[in-house]
Amino acid sequence: MVTPTASTAPSSVAGGPDASNTRGTRSRAGNAMGRTRESALRGALAAVAKYGSRKATMGDIAMLAGIAKATLYNHFRTRDDVYLAVAASEVGRVAAAARAKLPDGLDAAIAEAARLIGEHTAVRKIAIDDPAALAALATPGDGPAWTAAHTQLAGALSDCGFVDSHAAVDLLLRYLASQLLAPSTAQERASAATLLTSAVAAQVPAVSEPDPVDSADTSS
Repeated sequence: MVTPTASTAPSSVAGGPDASNTRGTRSRAGNAMGRTRESALRGALAAVAKYGSRKATMGDIAMLAGIAKATLYNHFRTRDDVYLAVAASEVGRVAAAARAKLPDGLDAAIAEAARLIGEHTAVRKIAIDDPAALAALATPGDGPAWTAAHTQLAGALSDCGFVDSHAAVDLLLRYLASQLLAPSTAQERASAATLLTSAVAAQVPAVSEPDPVDSADTSS
């Protein structure tokens, strides 16, 4: 019986060339799926901005995404599934842009988030074509978009040195949701952001650094 040697042993053993190729193939496939999904979400935003949320079809979304309709269905079963994914994705995008403003203060971050929401092209199209759907979107709930928004706001407060508070998060979330229905002017956003920051500071005490432990020997 021949004993496998380095030259005769299967190359698929852990760490072998085939294993590396397999991992690389899976990684590339995952990246491709991620890019396709992102294209689909961008296509959905473009379709809503162009046709409205009610008239846009899966075919429109696929065409504007530059992907096959069958490919779109591989990622999303229905148009509503696409819209839910878009809402959650846009929450993340707005949150990232707003958090980039945190070094300038919580008020700057709030104003930026309000601006992005109020000036969102697809949202403004929905406001014209399907205001009832927009009202439903602005109503607090437990969907993925609201959950993501709540998490992002709690993280932003923590980054600013505030203890997490449901009341503070809810206050900010309701203000930002109001921008879906009635966008504010730049001056109104700035004033509201200042007032909200003061309200949050009053509700949520800033995190204080713990007193240093006195290491000196106090024993008699």
